[in-house]
Amino acid sequence: MTGTTGTDTVLQPMASPEKPETRRPARIAAMSAYAVALALWTELLGLPNDTVQIFLWLWLGTIAWNVDAPWRYHLGFLRDWWLPVLGLIVYFYSRGLTDELGLPVHVTMPIHADEWLMGLLGVHDTTPTQQLQAAWCGEPCLKTSEPRWYDVFFTTVYASHFLAGLTIAAVLWVRNRAAWVQWMRRYLLINYGALVIYIVYPMAPPWMASEEGFLGPVTRISSRGWHDIGLGRFDLVLQGVGNPVAAMPSLHAGITFLIAGYAVQKMRSPWRWMLLLYPLAMCVTLVYSGEHYVVDVLAGGALAGVVLAGSSWWERRHPPRPAMSTTA
Repeated sequence: MTGTTGTDTVLQPMASPEKPETRRPARIAAMSAYAVALALWTELLGLPNDTVQIFLWLWLGTIAWNVDAPWRYHLGFLRDWWLPVLGLIVYFYSRGLTDELGLPVHVTMPIHADEWLMGLLGVHDTTPTQQLQAAWCGEPCLKTSEPRWYDVFFTTVYASHFLAGLTIAAVLWVRNRAAWVQWMRRYLLINYGALVIYIVYPMAPPWMASEEGFLGPVTRISSRGWHDIGLGRFDLVLQGVGNPVAAMPSLHAGITFLIAGYAVQKMRSPWRWMLLLYPLAMCVTLVYSGEHYVVDVLAGGALAGVVLAGSSWWERRHPPRPAMSTTA
């Protein structure tokens, strides 16, 4: 087709074999077994957290949902997903290497920007993170302090970042392949767009700026809410891969804006606007927990807006093949 890139050609799934209707009793039994297995895994090791592990669990979930389908259908998941998953693995390892390039780490700019924002509210010489932790965290604010009920909520919102985007992709793969391609395009673009900025503009988050003496007391408490209930996150493959100065823009915030914005674009229910509460909750979580400044989450929202607008423009200029317009 004219105007289709090589990458899009690979990303577009081939026609899937027609799958039989899954019997309700078989689906209930398979999904129940899947839920038990996932619960045991989470209890013993922790919530799936890295791309490879999440991909494998999502694949098992699609198998359980369509348990009566032939294996050529289930293997289609691997055929369609291998390239996007490989791209995400490359992203994670590349992000982990960006702080080894020797570029100067920016520390004071986001502090001054957030202090300026607080000054607009009549509060000076402080940041929103310091204000929220002083009001909600307790005195002293410690990662090991007994969590409040809202800490459980904030930690759950924070952890949802690692699951939400790919879970949406798995649901779309089962229901509508054309929508799956569109979503994966956006999901990969926002990850790699953030990676480019991390490379050229490494920046210390609030907790790191506090540890290095550039900011008053700030504690990193994004995981505190699960401290008493024994939950944790587990990396099966990508253990130790991370970059503490990959903070601008906030990808946690960006992906929530991407999810909400894509849903508002594609859904027709008036209730779709309620999904905007998700990025709002994530932004409060990130600022309160010391993970990001307000300017970081605003930059994440701006990046999501660029990705949504750019992807929509591209799809208008390069409509999908007729075979891709059908619902699986």
